Amino acid sequence: MDKRHITFFVLTNDSSRSRQVKMPVRRFKMAAVGAGILALVLAFIVIDYARLRIELPGKQALMRENAGQKVELMNLAGKVRDLETNLAKLNLFDKKLRVIANIDTPPAGKKLRGMGGSAAGDDFFPTTGPQTAELVERMKGELAALNDLARSQETSFTELQEQLMKRTSYLASTPSIWPTRGWVTSTFGRRVDPFTGLPHSHHGIDIANRVGTPVAVTADGVVTKTSWTRALGKYVQVRHGYGYKTVYGHLAETFVKVGQRVKRGDRIATMGNTGRSTGPHLHYAVLVNGSAVNPFNYILN
Repeated sequence: MDKRHITFFVLTNDSSRSRQVKMPVRRFKMAAVGAGILALVLAFIVIDYARLRIELPGKQALMRENAGQKVELMNLAGKVRDLETNLAKLNLFDKKLRVIANIDTPPAGKKLRGMGGSAAGDDFFPTTGPQTAELVERMKGELAALNDLARSQETSFTELQEQLMKRTSYLASTPSIWPTRGWVTSTFGRRVDPFTGLPHSHHGIDIANRVGTPVAVTADGVVTKTSWTRALGKYVQVRHGYGYKTVYGHLAETFVKVGQRVKRGDRIATMGNTGRSTGPHLHYAVLVNGSAVNPFNYILN
């Protein structure tokens, strides 16, 4: 073991005696190494702090820019989804018009892929460059698809306009409005019979409201029946031509007679609770060439 020492003399500025401090050489070396490491650490901290001070304004500006881009992307994504929703509604309206006007449906065009996710979700709107660039590309693709779909829809509506202008009489005779106001309590198709509890086919829709609620004819036509049956109670049947008939059942009173011509929107009766009924409502049915069809396909408003 090294027993050498290093002696330090401590001198004062008065007449007192000087003091000696002895330190083993080994301990001195350890202290020197420790001091060197500490000096390096302090130097690294000072340099890193200076670098951060220099880079901080740039990073703050970049964070503000990223935050602004994130807000813009969120707003843009919301607008894309709104456009998709509106175009989907227009497409459904287009299909209904073609069913009512008996016009062939055009070939299917491009379908929207959909953005998905939440417009406010941080995971969906990253701030890192590559992910943001990928999102922007996706949104560009969505906008291109929307643009193609909008052009296709415009072409379809132009064709519809031309066809509808040629079919004025046909359209006037085609059911296309709600016959009354209220709440749909039973739809078209299979259902459980409210009296027997057994499944059966319902050949119309039921719209509930107060007794006396006005009932309007849904297209131009001629009244062919104003009668009463055990099932429908007091009812009115209207022949519209082109194979269309409509039936209005469970009425309280009627305002038309057989042979009378009616126009779409004319009040022909009031809602009641007659016949086989659990409460005040209108049973509304649409028949095409003698077969019952879903009335929802013939309601535009």
